[in-house]
Amino acid sequence: MSKRTRTITSIDIGTSKVTAVCGELEDGGVTIIGCSSQPSYGVKKGVIINIDSTVDSIKRALEELETMTGMDITTAVAGISGSHIKGMSSTGVVPLSSREVKKADIASVLEAAKAVVIPTDREVIQIVPQEFVVDDQDGIKEPHGMSGVRLESRVYIVTGAVAAAQNVIRCLNRSGLKVHDIVLQHFASAEAVLTDDEKELGCALVDIGGGTTDIAVFSQGYVRTCSVLPIGGNHITSDIAIGIRTPLAEAEELKRTFGTACPDQVPGDAMIEIGCIGEPNRRMVSQHTIAQIIRARVEETLSLVHKELTASGFSEALPAGVVMTGGTALLQGIGDVAQEVLGMPVRIGTPVGVNGLNDVRSPIYAGAVGLVLHTARRYGHERAALKKPVSIIGFGERMRQWFAEAF
Repeated sequence: MSKRTRTITSIDIGTSKVTAVCGELEDGGVTIIGCSSQPSYGVKKGVIINIDSTVDSIKRALEELETMTGMDITTAVAGISGSHIKGMSSTGVVPLSSREVKKADIASVLEAAKAVVIPTDREVIQIVPQEFVVDDQDGIKEPHGMSGVRLESRVYIVTGAVAAAQNVIRCLNRSGLKVHDIVLQHFASAEAVLTDDEKELGCALVDIGGGTTDIAVFSQGYVRTCSVLPIGGNHITSDIAIGIRTPLAEAEELKRTFGTACPDQVPGDAMIEIGCIGEPNRRMVSQHTIAQIIRARVEETLSLVHKELTASGFSEALPAGVVMTGGTALLQGIGDVAQEVLGMPVRIGTPVGVNGLNDVRSPIYAGAVGLVLHTARRYGHERAALKKPVSIIGFGERMRQWFAEAF
C-alpha cells in the first residue's frame, strides 16, 4: 500500500468559510498534508440555506486541497453545528444475572440508555458515554469484569434536525464526495485543541465562528453538556458596518486588519480611511471608535456564554478555565476581555497533536483538524479506509451502527 493511501479528508462547512483538511495516518500519528479555506456562501447561523451556493464553496475548497495534495479526493468526514443542535443526558439500568459485568451487559445498559423518545423531525447525531455505576460505585469508566448485581450507564445524547443533517450530506454528494461520517463540530474542535488534563479537570470549549458560538463543557474526561448560540463574528462585522456606515466587505477587512477588543490599547488620534456606502468618496474614522464597537459586541457575546455556562451548572467546576477557538478567537484582545467577563482563566486554542503543515496551527482550522483526529481515533489506523458511506436516507441507521461500533 502506498504511503498516501491511508488518509482522511474533512470538510468543515461554516457560516463564513469552508475549510478542508487532508491528514495522512502514520505510526507516529497524523500528518496534515493539505489544507484549504474558502469563503462560505449559502450558510446562515451554521445551517445550510442555499444548496447551490454551498456546493460551489465546497468545490472551491476541494479543488484547492486536491491541488495541494496531488490527490483525487472522493470521500470525506463532515462536521455539523447550528442552533438546531440539542443535547440531553440519559441513563440506563440492567440487572447482572451472573453478578459479574460482561460485555453483553455493557451493550444492554447502553442500549437502555439510548431508549429515549425523539421527535420525528430530529435525529441522533452522536452518543457519548459519561460513566458507569456498579451498585453504588460511580465514576467507573470501564466496568467489564467488575462484581455487582446492578449496572447503570450515564450517556449524553446529541440530536439535530434531520433536514439539516441531510442537507450537509446532499451538498457534499453534489460536490463529488461520499460522506463517511458526520461529527458534531463541538467534539471535533475539542479533539484538536483540548488536552487530556483540561478534559479531566474541567474546562469549557468556546468555538466562536462566523454565525454561531459552540459551547461544550468537559469534566472527568467526558463531555457534560453542549449548546449553540446563534451569534458570532459576523455580528461584529455587521456592527462595524452599521456603526461607521461602511460596506460589509470593508467592515470585515477593517475587523481583520485593525480590529481589537481593547479600545484602551488604541491611540486616541489613530485614524483609518474607509469607504462610504453608495458613494465613491472615502473618509476618515477613528480607530478607537471601531474598537469600541467591537468591544461592545464581544462583551455581549461573552455575557451570553457566561449565562449558558451558569445555566449548565458547571460554571463553578471549571478549574482549567475556558479554551477559545474558531476564527473570531484571532481577534486581538478577545482573550483578555473573556477573562474579565467570564471570571476564569482563558487561553486561545490552536490545533495540537498533528504533524505536517504549520498553516493549520490556527483557530480557523480547529474544526477541520479535529474532524481528522476524531475519525483517526475512532476507527484506528488499520480501519482508516472507513466504512459504508452515509446516504441521505440511511443517516439514522449509520448513527445507530456507530453506537454499536463505539462500545
